[in-house]
Amino acid sequence: MSEESVIRVNFGRPMPLFPLTEVRLFPHGLLPLQIFEDRYRQMVDDVLDNYGQIAMAVYSESDPAQWEEVTPPLRPVVCIGQILQHQRLPDGRFNIALQGVCRARIHHELPVEGGRLYREAVLEPLGVIEAADETFLAATRKRLAHLLGEEPLTDLRDSEAVLEHMRNPGIPTSAILELMTLSFINDNDIRYRLLATPDPMGRARVVQYELESIAKILKQARSQRAVEWPKGCSWN
Repeated sequence: MSEESVIRVNFGRPMPLFPLTEVRLFPHGLLPLQIFEDRYRQMVDDVLDNYGQIAMAVYSESDPAQWEEVTPPLRPVVCIGQILQHQRLPDGRFNIALQGVCRARIHHELPVEGGRLYREAVLEPLGVIEAADETFLAATRKRLAHLLGEEPLTDLRDSEAVLEHMRNPGIPTSAILELMTLSFINDNDIRYRLLATPDPMGRARVVQYELESIAKILKQARSQRAVEWPKGCSWN
């Protein structure tokens, strides 16, 4: 994970859009992608010749095939990613690895023209790109670490790995929040809400609420499993 401010973004130039049906990339995160559609192969070719950045967008509907438009509508907030690695395969496909850089908002899309197959938009920054002041986030980090280090959340697959990152003072709390989102929150609407929230304290409140909700569910599951059920019955 690296600071959002290390990789610069020029908001004065259009940015290619790569829409998916769900939020897959947050700042500080890594996303491997296999690129096989012609329009996105062209996109990767173009950005590799320039600044190497792509805006990962999200469709407004879970099934964009339902829309008759060539360009189904998108949710306004995106995550800009930097291509860290790429591999061009013999058949023209690409394997790429994107690092999340920062949040942004679509100001307006540009017409698809001039032989360009992919969508492109003018973006504006969302929130402060520089790392949040750790002084204000220290208490939040401590609360989240305590919550994650207690049962039943210790049962979560990635809990110990996330706690290891939290014990490293060199990793900013804003990055920890993104990691916790990717590790523990699967609901796409909540993920998008977190992507669209520029304030780290606001994101921390959502993450804490979701972890507490998961803990309640796990406790209920434990209590149900502890009950001796009649033969042929189960808890669902």
